[in-house]
Amino acid sequence: MAGGWERARGATGDVARRFAGSMASAGRATVGGTRAAGRAALGGSRAVRRGTKRLTHAQGAGRTGLGGLIELSAAHSAGDALIAVALAGTLFFGLPVDEARGHVALYLLITMAPFAVVAPFVGPVLDRFRSGRRYVMAGTLFARGLLCWSMAAAVPSGDAVTLFPAALGVLVLSKAYNVSRAAIMPVVLPANIGLVAANARVALFTLVAAGVMLPVGAGLTALTGPEWVLRGTMVLFFVAGVHAVRLPRHVDSPDLDLGPESGPREGRPWRTLFNVGPIVGEAMRANAGIRLFSGYLLFYLLFLVQEDRLPGLDPAVTLGALAAAAGAGGLLGAAIASWARGHSPRLTVLGMPAAAAVTGVVAAVLFNVWTAVALALVAALAQELGKLALDAIVQEEIGEEVRSSTFGVVEALLQIAWVLGGLAGLLMSLYSQGPAGLTVVAGTLFVLLGWLLVSRRRTGGEQGTGSGLTTTEVLPHPVPGHGDGQSQTQSHTKPLTNPHG
Repeated sequence: MAGGWERARGATGDVARRFAGSMASAGRATVGGTRAAGRAALGGSRAVRRGTKRLTHAQGAGRTGLGGLIELSAAHSAGDALIAVALAGTLFFGLPVDEARGHVALYLLITMAPFAVVAPFVGPVLDRFRSGRRYVMAGTLFARGLLCWSMAAAVPSGDAVTLFPAALGVLVLSKAYNVSRAAIMPVVLPANIGLVAANARVALFTLVAAGVMLPVGAGLTALTGPEWVLRGTMVLFFVAGVHAVRLPRHVDSPDLDLGPESGPREGRPWRTLFNVGPIVGEAMRANAGIRLFSGYLLFYLLFLVQEDRLPGLDPAVTLGALAAAAGAGGLLGAAIASWARGHSPRLTVLGMPAAAAVTGVVAAVLFNVWTAVALALVAALAQELGKLALDAIVQEEIGEEVRSSTFGVVEALLQIAWVLGGLAGLLMSLYSQGPAGLTVVAGTLFVLLGWLLVSRRRTGGEQGTGSGLTTTEVLPHPVPGHGDGQSQTQSHTKPLTNPHG
């Protein structure tokens, strides 16, 4: 009997040892698999990072600082996308499409008009800190990070008193970053890349970054809640702020000394902005027309779909198709401008409203959901290409001492035009069944185009500087991308354009 117990106990021990060995082997296999998966994921992320770096630093962009600016702008755009997703259900970003038109109009005025009024004051402040542009850009990123932290505390409780000013501050600081980034583009421009192509490269990466982060942010919001997405966005902005400080030192432009004959500096930027010249003025008017067209289309088509006056598909599917077409149009416009070579920005700013107007007429004649989708795509493409051309013209024609101020006024003008277009689209959706509303806005673009052509004919296609302000600047820093790296002195008797070209 005792021997039977001994044999049973031995068999049980063998089974236990085999089971323990199997569990240990399984644990080692699991750990090994996890390590392999981690190494594969890390290797994949490194490969993506290396591939992205090759694209952003191509054609000498890494030497001049353009590559770093592209990466910084992509991070900035990703943060904006995360904020939009996190606040999608709040009053600030939640567009009440199912409410009365009066509520939507109030939404436009409350969320857009104050920002458009504040924007012109951003540029002159940035012009006064040209010698510390890296720190200004970093400051906008750090400040947005802190505002994200405050919004994260306000979202769960619905504290509108905290949420609304913080969200408005995030938008204003985002525009301040964009104005500063556009103003320094000529400083980081490689010799073999044009301004339109460089602006397009930045726009392309920012659009891709935002497109990637939108679904990621939506998933994280569903899993963790909007407050944790905002806290993560704060970390992203802080890291981007450190990256901004690490941009090349020549991003910080020295203050210009125009001599005693130029008069006091105070107030001069605003006087100069009222005389930007025919080239910049033409580009601004053309882009304002395109923005008015885009704002009109957004709200006009939105209410046509909501009231089932755009037949062909389910309303939810139609809205998705219109949104996808608009996103694809913006991405296509940035890609075309990035790859195209030798095209004139002045020709582009006239060609884009013409293309949008012609497409609007065709959509009015062949009125259905597919022509509306095509019109949304062309309008977004025209808006993107027109804005890239406008940025290049301002960077070429406006002196550095008032360039940020000019960009601030440009952004405000375009925002006001978009709001006015949206309000007109709301009003027209009350009285038009579809084709007539598209005909009206397309006809308005044709009138604007005719005015621009007549104005160009009267000025005889005048070339030259935008504001007429002449400057002389000595650049004491090495000009990157030009070989020996020795300090070079450049004198400009016209508004500064590309110090590297």
